Amino acid sequence: MDNHKLAHLHEYLLRLGDSTLVLGQRLSEWCGRGPALEEDIALTNVALDLIGQTRLWLGYAAEVEGAGRTADQLAFLRDAHQFRNLLLAEQPNGSYADTLARQFLFDTWHYFQLEALQRSTDARIAEIAAKSLKEVTYHVRRSADLVVRLGDGSEESHRRMQEAFDELWMFTGELFEADAAEAALARDGVIPDPATLAEPWQRHVSEVLEEATLRVPAGQWAQSGGRHGRHTEHLGYLLAEMQFLQRAYPGAQW
Repeated sequence: MDNHKLAHLHEYLLRLGDSTLVLGQRLSEWCGRGPALEEDIALTNVALDLIGQTRLWLGYAAEVEGAGRTADQLAFLRDAHQFRNLLLAEQPNGSYADTLARQFLFDTWHYFQLEALQRSTDARIAEIAAKSLKEVTYHVRRSADLVVRLGDGSEESHRRMQEAFDELWMFTGELFEADAAEAALARDGVIPDPATLAEPWQRHVSEVLEEATLRVPAGQWAQSGGRHGRHTEHLGYLLAEMQFLQRAYPGAQW
């Protein structure tokens, strides 16, 4: 593989790993603070799944980069502008409705992305995707079920869920954007064309929201930039907490 293709692959692997890392860190903030013990444990387990996937994606990214860095160094020794995660993943937890809406939107996209990546011409990507898909299949079922339960629940839970989707919808357009790097990888069969994921994502989201008696937000301006290092202010605060020990004690290990 020539240097240009390696650079494209490295960039894409960072996008995968950074998104699961940041969202996993967000979910870990609920540990010990969940609305119910069952949910506290469930969110922590989902966070652990995402962090486990992060190790695989960033580990592969470090190998492709060939600069001697490890997955841990990529996670803890980069600044906000060097992260390539989706903006959706870094949004604050807010109320439980906000967290759940964010999770469902991400889980649905994540499922269809991994399902397509199983057919990647890159054997390593296909292997990681197949392993991760088993976990994400549970994630998307769980978050969809909770959206329905709360959306079609009390007047208060319905209102909060609708407001959460209305607030987060602007970040969903970025899920299906493709730049030159992703377009090149798609031509080689390494990844799916992101645009092809939009239809199944939209269909599943619409079906679940309809069952939840919620409306699909429409006519909103789409916010993007996370995959190119342009983030909201929230990521800096998240990284300050997540990276503190490694920054304060460089090279420290458990």
